[in-house]
Amino acid sequence: MIADPEETYAVWYGILNTLGIFDLSALTDSERLTYAGKRHYFWFGEVGMAAMLAGVFAVPLGFFMAGRTDTSLAFIGAAVLFLPLFVFLPKLIQRAMKADTDSAIEAFGKNEQVKKVFWTLFISMAGQILAQVLDPVTAQQMSG
Repeated sequence: MIADPEETYAVWYGILNTLGIFDLSALTDSERLTYAGKRHYFWFGEVGMAAMLAGVFAVPLGFFMAGRTDTSLAFIGAAVLFLPLFVFLPKLIQRAMKADTDSAIEAFGKNEQVKKVFWTLFISMAGQILAQVLDPVTAQQMSG
């Protein structure tokens, strides 16, 4: 069984649309007509990518909670986090991709407080990683 290239492209466009980097105006009129009949593939790409994005956060939370609580409670907690992320995270990403990134970079670059916080976090995380590589026992005591 082999998929048509249009079906594969429709899934890919759905994935890209979820990430906010697909522009429908880039398609020609004939391509729009072709993909209009392949909507379910487009939706499959959107839903699959949204589930993957939400799972990136929900699955680690479920594993974290499973070590501390009952498995069913951990599953419920992960599901409670997964469902809103599944719905709203793609929309937030799409909205963020439409933002004027140049002005945001310019604003954050000029803000000295943001620079101080960034470099403080960067140096502390780099120190933590270096400590874990050199002496894992001491790093674990620092984390505790």
